[in-house]
Amino acid sequence: MGREIDEHFIEEAIERYQRLDARLAEFEKAVRTAEVTVSSPDGLVEVVVTADGAIRDVTVTGDLTGRTNAELSRSIRQAVSAAADAAAWARTTLHAETFSEYRPLRRADGDR
Repeated sequence: MGREIDEHFIEEAIERYQRLDARLAEFEKAVRTAEVTVSSPDGLVEVVVTADGAIRDVTVTGDLTGRTNAELSRSIRQAVSAAADAAAWARTTLHAETFSEYRPLRRADGDR
């Protein structure tokens, strides 16, 4: 048994796709440009990361006097790890903000 073509459903689906495509472009731009700054737990190292995970800057902000190479290395690892978590958080937050209005499209007969 064939189904009738629902012109309104098709037009609405195309419009929604175009809006969704535009939002996806906004989201992709935002994850490349949104930056989050995190520090190592000891405050020695600061990392700036974008929401897509690109590290933009690493700065030693604390005093190195009396610190060993191992301590500095640990601080860098901790800051980079925190930056990865911050990037994931930023990506999730941006996604939720960008696509919050998106709802599945339903046909008049209840089908998707």
